[in-house]
Amino acid sequence: MKCDARKVAGALLFFGGLESIVLMVVAEALYPGYSVAENYISDLGVGSTALIFNTSMIVLGAVVLVGAYFLHKAFKFTVFTVFLVITGVGAAGVGLFPENMGLLHGISALLTFLFGGLSAVLSYRLQKPPLSYFSLVLGVITLVALVFFMAEIFIGLGPGGMERMVAYPALLWGTGFGGFLMGSAE
Repeated sequence: MKCDARKVAGALLFFGGLESIVLMVVAEALYPGYSVAENYISDLGVGSTALIFNTSMIVLGAVVLVGAYFLHKAFKFTVFTVFLVITGVGAAGVGLFPENMGLLHGISALLTFLFGGLSAVLSYRLQKPPLSYFSLVLGVITLVALVFFMAEIFIGLGPGGMERMVAYPALLWGTGFGGFLMGSAE
């Protein structure tokens, strides 16, 4: 049986987005006194929810990396592949270097957010409307929200809420793009 690289990549990206969103919600519910507005996402990676969150991020990073390999086989879009690889390395780094590890965690999170947003924007070239438009918009939202987040402009959402405006659009893009890839054939 021949491996359909698009379908494998799609299944991996869909799973990665899904598991990270679901387990983030689970960790938030289990973390004592957690505030979506005031706590950073990475606060979930220390304390009682560390195993759930950190494992989820490592899995996300791994499936994005493997997905990037299959996407490269399918599309030969090198810049996109490189951006996805950096996103995957960053996501795994978020789990391997929790926020109490300082600089390594910060670099990992920045790589994930920045290159996740850029990947969503670049994927515009691989899809047809209307999904291509949604991918572009989700990528731009991630990138603009990242600038706001880094400038500590939280627009009434608090630091945790603003960080979610960075993370959620990229995760939703990965899930949607994964679904698109599973439904397409080489």
